[in-house]
Amino acid sequence: MAAIAAEQHPDGALPWSRGAQLDPWDSVEAAMALDVGGEHERAAAAYRWLAARQRPDGSWAAEYRDGAATSPAVESNHAGYLAVGVWHSWLASRDERLVRELWPAVRRGLDLVVRMQLSSGAVSWALRPDGTPDDTALLTGNASLFQALRCGVALAGLAGEPQPDWELAVTDLGTTLRTDPGAFADRSRYSMDWYYPVLAGAVTGEAARARLAGDWDRFVVPGLGTRCVADRPWVTGAETCELALALVVAGQPDAAREQVAAMQHLRHDDGSYWTGLVYADDARWPVERPTWTAAAVVLAVDALARATPASGLFADPSALPAPGTVDVPGSAAPLPGRVES
Repeated sequence: MAAIAAEQHPDGALPWSRGAQLDPWDSVEAAMALDVGGEHERAAAAYRWLAARQRPDGSWAAEYRDGAATSPAVESNHAGYLAVGVWHSWLASRDERLVRELWPAVRRGLDLVVRMQLSSGAVSWALRPDGTPDDTALLTGNASLFQALRCGVALAGLAGEPQPDWELAVTDLGTTLRTDPGAFADRSRYSMDWYYPVLAGAVTGEAARARLAGDWDRFVVPGLGTRCVADRPWVTGAETCELALALVVAGQPDAAREQVAAMQHLRHDDGSYWTGLVYADDARWPVERPTWTAAAVVLAVDALARATPASGLFADPSALPAPGTVDVPGSAAPLPGRVES
């Protein structure tokens, strides 16, 4: 966590590293790791930085550098992921004030996601320049949006503002993720498309275990971790730890521990992690230690150890409240006071 905190700007911005790019999805992941480590104020500052830069349509730019938008594209995955971070922060800290403050940004982001849903039930990956959804949907991004919409429904319960459109959208999206692979662009060479439907809770039980077993040998390099791409001799830390999260969801914690242990060759002395290793050349590549790789390690370890109340978000996605309820022990729904728009 200290390595992640060291990269945060005084205004709360949480980029890949000082001077590098910031994208909303990875910034949220890094903020979640800070909450796991008890750095709640730092995590809240990162979320507030994002909320202050949300555009009127609910979107964020795909990339920022030094506070300025450098890639203005509207991507659904970026619009939705704040919901995951805010629900995770609620589980970790029970900070009612922060939930109230960030709820409007969560709502605007997920409303945009729902507007980008295609007739197949999948969600478009991006808006075209004319503001219409692109016809292409990406499997990993949609699995992440499945998790985001479920977290959004839970937050809506806390806010006392049910969102039936989100509930319908996530139901249709879950069905598409489980039954219609043709609704998504073929990116099956990427390991994320293999494990992410399990990690996000769209595929569970025996189906999850079968999915992970089916491509295990394509992606897993014994003793080193998980390939990012099936046809390249390159293992990456974030993908390895995300696979570990999927294994926890699938009820295979021993295999998850093996993956987290296998990628420790990427750990730097300061506690940060290199992105990956081209093992055919014994070379780290790219030569960077981004916050999101360290964050993936923290989240995987928390899910395995059940060290914080937030660990269940990844360790047991089925525990997310059903639509219209907030049944987490110790919580109250709705929050005292109305969440302001």
